[in-house]
Amino acid sequence: MAGITDMPSYSEERKHAVLKRLLPPQSLSIAVLAKEEGISEAALYNWRKRFNLSGHPVPEKHLSSEQWSAEAKLAVVLETARFNEADLSEYCREKGLYPDQIKQWKQACVHGNQSVVKASKTPRKTLKEKENENKIKSKS
Repeated sequence: MAGITDMPSYSEERKHAVLKRLLPPQSLSIAVLAKEEGISEAALYNWRKRFNLSGHPVPEKHLSSEQWSAEAKLAVVLETARFNEADLSEYCREKGLYPDQIKQWKQACVHGNQSVVKASKTPRKTLKEKENENKIKSKS
């Protein structure tokens, strides 16, 4: 009788290679990939979830690249940050993306961070004013 210890163990590299088949140009469904690879659908869903949480973009099949989570988009921006134009083009072909999409996502990250900095300055100013008020009250 087969037990849990008989379950095959896969390296992270193998898992990543299998999950890449969910992306363009193959864009396989999990059901098809599970059948072709002989890996349970549940395992593939778990792998995809773990890779997404670790910053590797492996979106759900039904989502277009514009519907990817902010984390997946950021992971692409970080992964491609040091690419030259040729490397970026090759990466985009493999992932079914466009270089302009990645540039837009990068700009969104930059603008988002600028908004955070501006927003964080206001509460600090208010906090400093409150601290000064409390100092004056405590001296009275």
